[in-house]
Amino acid sequence: MRVSKPIVEIRNVSFHYPGNEKKVLNEASLTVEEGDFLAIIGGNGSGKSTLCKTINGLIPKFYVGEFEGEVVADGLTASEHDVATLSKSIGYVYQDFENQLLRPTVLDDASFVPLNYGFADFKERGKWALQVTGLSRLAKEFVWQLSGGQKHLLALAGAIAMRPKVLIIDEPIAQLDPQHAKTIYDVLKNLNEEYGTTIIVIEHYTEFIATYCKQVVLMDQGRVCWKKDVREALCSVEELLAQQIFPPQVTLAAHSLKRNTSYPITLDEAIGYFSGVTPHFGPLPERNHHDEKVPVLALKNISVRYRTFGKQAKDALHQVSTTFYKGDQVALVGNNGAGKSSLLKILGGIVKPTEGVMELSGNPLKKFTPETLSDHVAFVFQNAEEMFIDDSVRGEIEYYLKARKVENLDVLVDQILADFHLTDFQHHDARLLSGGQQRRVSLAIGAAMRPSIIILDEPTANLDMATKSNVVLMLENLKKHVDTIIIATHDMQLVAEWANRMLVMHDGELIADDGSEDIFKQKEILNRAGLVPPQLIRLCNQLDLPHCVTIDSFVECWKQAEQRGVLNGS
Repeated sequence: MRVSKPIVEIRNVSFHYPGNEKKVLNEASLTVEEGDFLAIIGGNGSGKSTLCKTINGLIPKFYVGEFEGEVVADGLTASEHDVATLSKSIGYVYQDFENQLLRPTVLDDASFVPLNYGFADFKERGKWALQVTGLSRLAKEFVWQLSGGQKHLLALAGAIAMRPKVLIIDEPIAQLDPQHAKTIYDVLKNLNEEYGTTIIVIEHYTEFIATYCKQVVLMDQGRVCWKKDVREALCSVEELLAQQIFPPQVTLAAHSLKRNTSYPITLDEAIGYFSGVTPHFGPLPERNHHDEKVPVLALKNISVRYRTFGKQAKDALHQVSTTFYKGDQVALVGNNGAGKSSLLKILGGIVKPTEGVMELSGNPLKKFTPETLSDHVAFVFQNAEEMFIDDSVRGEIEYYLKARKVENLDVLVDQILADFHLTDFQHHDARLLSGGQQRRVSLAIGAAMRPSIIILDEPTANLDMATKSNVVLMLENLKKHVDTIIIATHDMQLVAEWANRMLVMHDGELIADDGSEDIFKQKEILNRAGLVPPQLIRLCNQLDLPHCVTIDSFVECWKQAEQRGVLNGS
């Protein structure tokens, strides 16, 4: 049996940026063994990304600040070597991975790093990296033609083309659909098991941690609190919740029932743990029907066609027809490249359809532009900072209202600030707020436009789990200001908890339009669109339990079964 040895040693490292007295890292220490598959968890601002940037020397060589302590990576003391030297054995895929794509074609990009290091076999290394990441068939494609998931895989391919001993990935699945997320982690698992690469991920999704990782590190306020085996870590439920970190849903459900302290951490374990419940719990509540609602916006046979670089015609949308109603909370879902963004741009008037008609309150819109629709439809971007043009939160919210000369402006702005919990931040620059606070500002800007419909592109992207929960509350507040909310999202838990309709896109077509409860039971639709229901719903489906979207509803369902004597052993 081979004895593992340390590949990374971080010893009493502290760091803070110039002008900031608070330490981002505060005497942090960590040892990473060769062959580890390690997840680093912690709330926003706990120091996760900063810690990882010390491993390849970006801190303190690139990010200037006051640095103390020692970092040794692959036998090299980081403070004594430059970033280029360390990067030969320490690969890194950043959260903003698209900034790592530098060349026009896929193979060129995958080969770029070893080419710049002067390796004669740079092209062979690029081809190997594309093979490992499953991108070989796209080697000659232009990078801009790739979907978001494929671009993420290409950034990963570029990082592993150097055959690094350590690979660091900052939030590997934050912007990916479930299918591509699984693909990314399968590639990481293969690198770890087949090629011996030490993997370090910064991750919020504990379900993926449970399935793929071997160890977990918890960080808080710049310190490493502990490093534990993945099972022990994820079963430390009270400690994780205190840090606003959510263990897998099945683990939380078992903990809430307090049957014992040996909790399941994966779905397969949970099926055995919870098996024995019969499905009979009375009739389901009646559902609302579209014919009882007031139509607000309708699409009829909408197609969007563009020409590729090779002048070939390609459909981004094909014959899409649907109607949005007053009171709708619609989730637009599908894998990366399914056509969601194109559909959103049609709804916002940003893109004109090649074919088809859009109707607003039953009236056809022959000429619809962003200006035409802006009184009726508001578009909130995925990257909140792209909406900021003033130097204060209040100014951001006032901007549109001033341009339209809205009366009683101050009263309306005060109300919106209160509704979105921004009153205390109204004089702050929105660009300097946290990710969750910026998201609230972007929602407030959209609400201030007082549209009939608001469109949100990935409202929970790049947010930790605790902040995502706050966004769900903000969506409820948003209902006070608009008739209809449409979100494009990969967050299936958000879909389950919030949406009353689920529109499923695949390859430019609308393949399903129904409630999430029904769609989450249709395996063919889920497989085509690359969707994976939330873990708790998959458990309910496996056990023939009623549709439970929250831990509280699952626990209540279980207790009802116990009271009615329908559990095994009852």
